[in-house]
Amino acid sequence: MKIDVLTLFPDMFSAVMSESMMWKAREFGLLDFAVHDIRDQAANKQRKVDDSPYGGGGGMILKPDVLVRAIEAVKSDADAPVILLSPQGRVLTHQAAAELSRQPRLILVCGHYEGVDERARELAISDEISIGDYVLTGGELAAMVLIDAVVRLIPGVLGAEGAQHRDSHANSLLEGPHYTRPPEFRGLGVPAVLTSGHHAEVDRWRRQQALKRTWERRPDLLENAALSEEDRAFLQQLRNEAGD
Repeated sequence: MKIDVLTLFPDMFSAVMSESMMWKAREFGLLDFAVHDIRDQAANKQRKVDDSPYGGGGGMILKPDVLVRAIEAVKSDADAPVILLSPQGRVLTHQAAAELSRQPRLILVCGHYEGVDERARELAISDEISIGDYVLTGGELAAMVLIDAVVRLIPGVLGAEGAQHRDSHANSLLEGPHYTRPPEFRGLGVPAVLTSGHHAEVDRWRRQQALKRTWERRPDLLENAALSEEDRAFLQQLRNEAGD
């Protein structure tokens, strides 16, 4: 995959893209990443990229001529999605990340200040994504979150193949609890089933723990989960025990 990021603060990406899984993806040739300074397309000596909004009001707006030029300078293939990181966009979910991970190329645009001129949206933006119902000072952090969520789904990036399919939200369920050595810590042990060697029982326990955690913390996710009759019976048992 190739990912291009357009930003006013390119140095913000240096550390993130040089560590952990992002470094691995680039080192192994699974990710071609480039960052581009929007200011390079400013047509004045001051490299001015923003201006005050028509109609008054606070804040500054990214100018359409500068931003569209910056996008066009990078976009060589007409089909590449151009995604604006924006609190007005569709919410980033695991399913959205999986969809984007199948694209050969992504162009991410980091908004800043009060926002971007609407004409830039109409002329050059094909999608908008939000990482949550809150506002950041700019789209850079949101772009990093999106990149991480997408790149880890590229085959070969994670050490344990298929691990991403067991993630929270991958199947509309949260992951259950995990345990590792030591077998006892400060009076707390490991569930016996995990050391039993009975793989079918381990799988059943993990499934039930995922159902229980989702029911306790994010019951809304269960509406879209693929549930078996055994799953439904277990959830009803939880409701009965809780007196629901």
